[in-house]
Amino acid sequence: MRIRNQQGEVLYDTGRSNRGELALDSIDLSGCNLEAADLGGFGMCDANLEGANLRGANLYWAILFRTNFRNCDLRDADLCGANLEETNLEGADLRGANLGPDSLGGSTRLQGARLFGARLSEAILTSAEYDNATVFPAGFDPQAHGMRESFSKKKNT
Repeated sequence: MRIRNQQGEVLYDTGRSNRGELALDSIDLSGCNLEAADLGGFGMCDANLEGANLRGANLYWAILFRTNFRNCDLRDADLCGANLEETNLEGADLRGANLGPDSLGGSTRLQGARLFGARLSEAILTSAEYDNATVFPAGFDPQAHGMRESFSKKKNT
């Protein structure tokens, strides 16, 4: 499968066959230059993108559960409607990134995400969901940024 930018140029070849699937679960793309990558709707659960350049990337509706974005450049990325539950965004640069609602009014999910040390200035966070397990940078007020608290939907056993 090839990861392309928004102009169609190949940024990375995973070596996996492309069967029409958008799943890159558990892939290691740490340190890769994926600037302006078109990953909208991709599934990348448990992936390692530590230190990757995803500036201006399209991650709209991407499923990024438990993905490692530590120290990633996500400036100006489109993360609307993405599932970022339990992701590691420590030290990530999210300046200008859009984590606002998707075109259907759905929220970007940040429940349990670790945002300690993340740069969030100018990020659009309106309606993004968080919970009591979400870790924010020191002094960050999620409600002042239009975020809304949600509660875990996990079933009690």
